[in-house]
Amino acid sequence: MREISELIYETCKTYLITQGKFILILESFIAVIIILYFGVLLKNEPLRVAIILAFSLVGIAGSYGVAWFGIRVNTFANSRTAFAGLRGKPFPIYQIPLRAGMSIGMMLISVELLIMLFILLFVPGDYAGPCFIGFAIGESLGAAALRIAGGIFTKIADIGSDLMKIVFHIKEDDARNPGVIADCTGDNAGDSVGPSADGFETYGVTGVALITFILLGVQDPLIQVQLLVWIFIMRIMMLVSSAASYFINGIIAKARYANVDDMNFEAPLTSLVWITSLVSIGLTYLVSYIIIPHLGGDDTLWWKLSSIISCGTLAGAVIPELVKAFTSTESRHVREVVTSAREGGASLGILSGFVAGNFSAYWLGLTMVVLMGVAYEVSTYGLAAIMIAAPVFAFGLVAFGFLGMGPVTIAVDSYGPVTDNAQSVYELSLIETIPGVQQEIARDFHNMPVNFERCKHLLEANDGAGNTFKATAKPVLIGTAVVGATTMIFSIIMALTNGLAQNVDKLSLLHAPFMLGLITGGAMIYWFTGASTQAVTTGAYRAVEFIKANIKLEGVTKASVADSKRVVEICTQYAQKGMFIIFLAVFFGTLAFAFLEPFFFIGYLISIAIFGLYQAIFMADAGAAWDNAKKIVEVELHQKGTPLHDATVIGDTVGDPFKDTSSVAMNPVIKFTTLFGLLAVELAVKLTLEEGPAVSRLLSACFFAVSVFFVYRSFYGMRITSAEASMAAD
Repeated sequence: MREISELIYETCKTYLITQGKFILILESFIAVIIILYFGVLLKNEPLRVAIILAFSLVGIAGSYGVAWFGIRVNTFANSRTAFAGLRGKPFPIYQIPLRAGMSIGMMLISVELLIMLFILLFVPGDYAGPCFIGFAIGESLGAAALRIAGGIFTKIADIGSDLMKIVFHIKEDDARNPGVIADCTGDNAGDSVGPSADGFETYGVTGVALITFILLGVQDPLIQVQLLVWIFIMRIMMLVSSAASYFINGIIAKARYANVDDMNFEAPLTSLVWITSLVSIGLTYLVSYIIIPHLGGDDTLWWKLSSIISCGTLAGAVIPELVKAFTSTESRHVREVVTSAREGGASLGILSGFVAGNFSAYWLGLTMVVLMGVAYEVSTYGLAAIMIAAPVFAFGLVAFGFLGMGPVTIAVDSYGPVTDNAQSVYELSLIETIPGVQQEIARDFHNMPVNFERCKHLLEANDGAGNTFKATAKPVLIGTAVVGATTMIFSIIMALTNGLAQNVDKLSLLHAPFMLGLITGGAMIYWFTGASTQAVTTGAYRAVEFIKANIKLEGVTKASVADSKRVVEICTQYAQKGMFIIFLAVFFGTLAFAFLEPFFFIGYLISIAIFGLYQAIFMADAGAAWDNAKKIVEVELHQKGTPLHDATVIGDTVGDPFKDTSSVAMNPVIKFTTLFGLLAVELAVKLTLEEGPAVSRLLSACFFAVSVFFVYRSFYGMRITSAEASMAAD
């Protein structure tokens, strides 16, 4: 089992090294804009520009480093979980993935906090703001690249591996299938690397957004300092509350489940989320009372600000509960998918998954609106006395509150790839075929009992819980991106309106460019969904093509290393190609819309946030419903290899790019576009003032032409081309 884990880690390491080089190529595009903005536009000295560029590299290194740490920890945990399952007891195979996830979550938040504190405390004041922006853009770029490429990689491998179950009627994670190692690598590349980098970037960008607002929207320097100190102490409190809640929940879970033969794996994960939320809310009020009992002459603002943050913290617990109603193996929506597929096959099963995704978008969207509405109402009682646009700050604090239980959110998200890999490690180890293995294990591990059938059942059941909680973390992260984006957009509005003193009337539907921007954002979101899915489709086609031609089912016990590596190469090739085309289309599209008209661009940013929110929730939850419908058929109904199983496998493969590629990548794409747009639009405004609108619009047209070229390439350059496909087209 350890050898399999190390093989998975080695392929992950090769993938990450390749991705690291690729991200540095993408950074060169960002570096040009940073140099133009800070060096040419603001006329900063070269040393200052170099420092800002260096912090953008620090941001990339942060996202990349935590992703690497996440992979290393998870590839230790997967074999430990698989081995622990041999005892036939459920508690150890719940405990190990959660412990691994908490280590990732705590490390991730700590590193991000240390870097931001370093900038705040040791970088000169006039450098700190630009360095924060450079850092945020860098970590956002790293997260976007790792999320998109990882999402494409993992679903190419997953679909390629899963379809073999239907084509050749082989079992899950059959060692003879060359796609299984790639699938395990993909579980980490997409579900470990992506969320780790995404989480790191989410915390950093949300913090930068709030810092920027405080510096722009609060005029009194004393209140600025008080709020900044409060924000950073609250971030430390998040770590303390998450750690305390983890240990409290661990004591409760051990007392309830340590010696039982069966357990609901979702139950202790649910209690962890709720305990963390309640502890975090309590500490929020306590810390606020201690740090800001008097703010701007008002003795009540401490509890009002605490209440606003608590709206977000409560959302971090309520949203996972709602997600479970549409994605859990106990969910009526998921069982409806199974029921539909029983008589209607894959077609009706897929339609029921669409229903689950659409209903989830309705309920989750309304929940966010209600909690943001409460935050807005509280902000109307006194906050306007110390800042302008108090509701915008309130929305930023809601996003901050979303992350109040950050390490736990990352932990339950990381739980999924470990449970998924643990199943694969068990099957690939071929432990059941080794002569005398039970006696060997008993000899080496203190008479440890071994129950193979029980182990397989528990690992599969635990994977269902992993699927559910992977799904619960996604709306929290995308919600943070959307709510937090409002604060960053406010920074752009402040620059364009000279502190809300002029041109405010252009932030209206009566200003045609603003309205047109609102419409344009939806177009980009739907293109992005199609482009990322097309990359998965073409890559999966190539993977299936190779596996079908090279799989050997007779006379061998496992696939050759060379064949397995070739599948990994196919996944990497199409992940990078798809990511590069998508990045360039987004990059030049952002420049085109920023240079066209600044208020058009504001409408565009608002639009991609709103469209992206609902598209991401729909896709993530529909995909998770299809995934767990398959799990019900396998674990509860014991109908592997039946037509019902085939139908749910097809539904699962449709849901793969839904939940793990397109939906999850919208979070970093929205934040990257907003952050990068902050530089692009100010560069455009300066150019318009100095050279006139004709030059800006000419550049906009050129940038748009380049963007459209890559949009065109994202389908026509990624199409499936083969002799057979050409004949079918003819």
